[in-house]
Amino acid sequence: MNWQPGHSKAPMAPIRIEAIIDTVCPWCYIGKKRLEKALVREKLDHMPITWRPFLLNPDMPTGGIDRKLYLSAKFGGTESATRVYKAIEAAGAAVGIDFNFDAIRLTPDSTDSHRLIYKVCAERPAVGNDLVEDLFTAYFLDGRDIGDLDVLVEIAVTHGEDRNEILDYLGGDMDREFVSQENRVAHQMGVTGVPCFLFNGRHALSGAQEPEILQRMIRLARQEETPI
Repeated sequence: MNWQPGHSKAPMAPIRIEAIIDTVCPWCYIGKKRLEKALVREKLDHMPITWRPFLLNPDMPTGGIDRKLYLSAKFGGTESATRVYKAIEAAGAAVGIDFNFDAIRLTPDSTDSHRLIYKVCAERPAVGNDLVEDLFTAYFLDGRDIGDLDVLVEIAVTHGEDRNEILDYLGGDMDREFVSQENRVAHQMGVTGVPCFLFNGRHALSGAQEPEILQRMIRLARQEETPI
């Protein structure tokens, strides 16, 4: 459609939102929910988000490590970990997440989950939000190992992917370097923690910010919309 004199408004290019996350980060799950709440308030709830990978544990062994050992090394003891995760549980409950940390037995390598997101979203970006939601649900609510290929294939199939194709893809090395490169790029951009949200590729907002703050960034991005 071409704009002509007399038309009230030219069609505008949509805003772009990119979310840099790790699928094993509880604050990323909270941040996703808060962003979605902000998008609903701005009547943009069906807008696809570009999900970009970040590796909180880049040296994690392929098979992951025991959850208790991981928390002990990360927080210096179970008591400190308990305090931290109580605060996360409270923040999650406020956005409808019923975290079940006790169900998690293994901290996985998240690389393959990021590869799955990238493959599916490259072909069908509109599926991304729901796919990421299911990965978070599987890990944080059901305690499933999202580093396990069978678990990832099962999730992918529920989103219309071909079982054998996804199994072959995840069983190989395609896009593994892409995930590592994206992680390096994020660090080069100054991202040291996640989630981090990018608006129109120029405005960054770090942390699981409240919906009101995210709304302000969305409105700023919308002010920068340009005619197609």
